[in-house]
Amino acid sequence: MGRRKDEIELGSGVHCRLDELLQDRVMTLTRLGELAGVSIVNLSVLKNDRAKAIRFSTLVSICRALECEIGELLVLEK
Repeated sequence: MGRRKDEIELGSGVHCRLDELLQDRVMTLTRLGELAGVSIVNLSVLKNDRAKAIRFSTLVSICRALECEIGELLVLEK
């Protein structure tokens, strides 16, 4: 039997704080993409918590561009 709609897990339990970090740094998604070498599409997927996975190299590039630690970017949802 299939799962009922309300039983389907919707999220990964990980929240990406990209929006907040960009606001704190007065930086656009476009500028972050340029600095990190990551496409705006991929950054948007992260920003909207729709990512299923992220490469370590991408994570490192984003954190270096934002001058933050990984734990500031990705947090567990409560």
